[in-house]
Amino acid sequence: MDRIEFRIAFGKRVELFRRKLDLSYRGLAQKCDVDHSKISKIEKGEVDLRISTIQELAKGLDVHPQELFDFKLT
Repeated sequence: MDRIEFRIAFGKRVELFRRKLDLSYRGLAQKCDVDHSKISKIEKGEVDLRISTIQELAKGLDVHPQELFDFKLT
């Protein structure tokens, strides 16, 4: 799995949890300190993330940060 594939897999996890909570990008952005346009890019695997951004996403999604990394490496 290269860096881009890793980012895409991470983004899919973020999207999965966001959809489970029935949140829009803006809805999630209101629950954490991440701009709604960046959330879209994260879900598509278009940006590298900082640890603080991962922490904010986890807070907004009400999950442990570890859960965002629960995907298979290929």
